[in-house]
Amino acid sequence: MDVSKIRNFSIIAHIDHGKSTLADRLLEITGAVEKRKMRDQVLDSMELERERGITIKMRPVRLDYSQGGVDYILNLIDTPGHIDFYYEVSRALKAVEGSILLVDATQGVQAQTLSTLQATRAAGLVIIPVLSKIDAPLARRDEVKQEIIKLLDCSMEDIVETSGKTGEGVETLLGEIIRRVPPPKMPANAPEKSAEKFRSLIFDFQYSNHTGVIVFIRVVSGSVKRNDDLVFKIAEKTFRAIDVGIFAPDETPVAELGPGEIGYIVTGVKEPGVASVGDTIASPSDTSPPLSGYEIPNSVVWSSLFPKSQDDIPFLRQALSKLKLSDSSLTFEEESSNILGKGFRCGFLGMLHLEIITERLKREFGMDLVVTTPSIHYEVVLKNGERQTCYSPAAFPEEHLIATVEEPWVKLSVITPSLYVGPISQLIFEHAGIMGDTISFGENRLSISAEMPLRELMRNFFNKLKSISSGFASLSYEIVGFQKADVSLLEVLVAEEAVPAFARIVARSSVEREAVDVVDRLYKALPRQMFATKIQAKGLGRIIASQTLPALKKNVTAHMYGGDRTRKMKLWEKQKEGKKRMKEQGTVNIPQDVFMKMVQGE
Repeated sequence: MDVSKIRNFSIIAHIDHGKSTLADRLLEITGAVEKRKMRDQVLDSMELERERGITIKMRPVRLDYSQGGVDYILNLIDTPGHIDFYYEVSRALKAVEGSILLVDATQGVQAQTLSTLQATRAAGLVIIPVLSKIDAPLARRDEVKQEIIKLLDCSMEDIVETSGKTGEGVETLLGEIIRRVPPPKMPANAPEKSAEKFRSLIFDFQYSNHTGVIVFIRVVSGSVKRNDDLVFKIAEKTFRAIDVGIFAPDETPVAELGPGEIGYIVTGVKEPGVASVGDTIASPSDTSPPLSGYEIPNSVVWSSLFPKSQDDIPFLRQALSKLKLSDSSLTFEEESSNILGKGFRCGFLGMLHLEIITERLKREFGMDLVVTTPSIHYEVVLKNGERQTCYSPAAFPEEHLIATVEEPWVKLSVITPSLYVGPISQLIFEHAGIMGDTISFGENRLSISAEMPLRELMRNFFNKLKSISSGFASLSYEIVGFQKADVSLLEVLVAEEAVPAFARIVARSSVEREAVDVVDRLYKALPRQMFATKIQAKGLGRIIASQTLPALKKNVTAHMYGGDRTRKMKLWEKQKEGKKRMKEQGTVNIPQDVFMKMVQGE
């Protein structure tokens, strides 16, 4: 295929701006999917994606389109819109030359659109502004166009109006993609087709039980075909290509992939950690360094996963290993708890990533899990000068050993109607945030910047923001470094035994309030035991809050009537002694739903 006839592009947009619907119309108009097989969200293959109406995994697809008697290949990469998957989006942008910036005509520019746009500009891509949902009754065409013009410094004529629902403007958009997006650039002195000089960028991958890892690549130079010997440059792992192909939109084998093309390679590799997004696949004779841009995704949130039955530990380990084969950003290591038994400490890119992984474990592998309260990592300097990185409250040193603690901070960007600026500013203040600039962003809309501890962002900040703004505010964030933290470990004890799943790191100023709150919620959620159960919260080296859950009583004298009262007293005394022995020897059974209620109540 002539490289000059190839156009590689992606679609970037905020969640629910019509990205998947527009992709459906592009597939339909170009004939990539037969009409009888057409359905909503064609590229969202996971049940979870279709159920929630969001894109979790990126999907490439090849579109064949003719214009003016010339045949073109349009390679589209549909990317996730949520900030948790920003790294995957940034790698996908390395594989294309252009990007469609999709903005909902009813909602306007949103905060996450801004963060993705920054990566698009940094990659030097051509940006095509597109207004979606122009057929909606609440569409604000002119107003939102002005926002786009202010954002991109473009003209009104540069903006393409479309409706993914009706297909209006989609043909025009295809023409603009061909006209504006440049063909792939060939590296200097690179041969057009040569297996000896093959180099490609991995922008995603998936796992098959039969064929191992299948890498999604953008060919930079040379060509690749079945049975070629190849190497992962970063992992330094050699393999032989079992098959190569394109996405049409299903995986379709082809004889060869040439320069500028987007496709897949079936590697046969079944080891976790070998394939990673951003790595380079090349011919073994290639001695040049890997392509630029590779980074190791850093976990932001940590949580422990325990199976409800300890017999399921091998199955949970296997399930996590299989998920890691298709998601290199997931990290896990084995740990143990006195109460919950053996489990795994897992690292995630964010709260949505955590939610998606735990849901997949339940649906795809049938795992019954206890999920601990999510936490972040802290840098702790001890009084003896030793420095520790603590990924869980259980690893936090005792109060008297700590000299200083540092925690990650984030920079927020919130776009909201001006009506909600006051309540949002108050919310940021309540979460220990520092207000930055507030600038006008279109008619009656403002952009607010602020900085706050990541710990506070995780304290249900996003849901509170949506609530006080009636759903109109949007949020994006980036980690900007570490700052000194005034925090303390808050432990929860049940029957005088610490429960690691309920421990958390909180600000010293709110230790007492948090302690009273967690004890009260656990008191209401925990079923009564056969003996009186003490629930306590310990912080700052002392017990701060305490409640006693009454014992579950059994009427041991119900069968008696009349007679001497001393007979009943003997039975009551015997029951009392029995409960005392149970308290000394027994442990409290905490049901799984109690753990879930405590985590969801954060």
